[in-house]
Amino acid sequence: MVSRRVPAALVLVCLSTAVLSSCLARRRSIMHAGANKAPSLLTADTPSLVAAIERYYNAVRDFNATVDMVPALGSAEKNRITEYKDVRAYILFREPADIRIIGLYPVVRNKMFDMASTGADFKLYIAPKNRFVVGGNEVTHVSQTKLENLRPAHFLDAILVRPIRAGDKLLLENFTDEDDAFYIVHIVREPEPGKLILRRTIWFSRTDLQLARQLILDDAGNILTDARYSQWKAFDNVPFPKHIEINRPHDEYGVVIDVVKMDINKGVSDDKFILDQPPGTTLQDLAHPAGTPAPPARTGK
Repeated sequence: MVSRRVPAALVLVCLSTAVLSSCLARRRSIMHAGANKAPSLLTADTPSLVAAIERYYNAVRDFNATVDMVPALGSAEKNRITEYKDVRAYILFREPADIRIIGLYPVVRNKMFDMASTGADFKLYIAPKNRFVVGGNEVTHVSQTKLENLRPAHFLDAILVRPIRAGDKLLLENFTDEDDAFYIVHIVREPEPGKLILRRTIWFSRTDLQLARQLILDDAGNILTDARYSQWKAFDNVPFPKHIEINRPHDEYGVVIDVVKMDINKGVSDDKFILDQPPGTTLQDLAHPAGTPAPPARTGK
């Protein structure tokens, strides 16, 4: 009688497979950030995400918002951050670039700052310093007085995600792992042949395809603005995030915004964007440093 013998190596393979499948291997659901249970991930392509960006932006012609704000002044890199809790603020916007932000101190609700911009220039009233600052919206020199680094246009760029410009090149990344699931639209510009510059990345959550984050970068790839969006809600039938986190690492400030009340597309009048220099304040013109003659502060637009 012929004895059939199974090779020892094959026995070991079979035993190993059985042990691994029943004892050592286990299945687990991947829980993405913020989810109570494993979500079903949605799919999208570049054209649909680009269309969503444009749809969000074009839906807001103006707004008048009451918000709770936590400004943080300082730099994580320098280990110096000061937070101001429970700042009540009012943010007004009108397309294309009019914005006014008024911040009040906690508890006493006295004015902390008031700033406005209707284009390339801005005005900023710093109440505790009794100072009125005017200049361009770009920060050319980081001030040691962190409030002087605030720019209304920076808030506008972060709060409203601008559409893709003509000539921008786009790359789509599906960033999905055991912790996160995002589509990331990389916006690249080519100022000259062969030179590519990453200018923005716009993130969409794959759990609901809502805007989740935007990074704005300079020509060297440094982050100018890091904005994060969550708790989307319909205000006057227009979707808008109730919670926005803005970080400006180069300018050494950040702010967390929680919307308390929001009126969208109900009109904001011209006078709401007029910020005159208060009597008795010191004028600081950033275009004319100390030692050079400065023109009187302009009023109105």
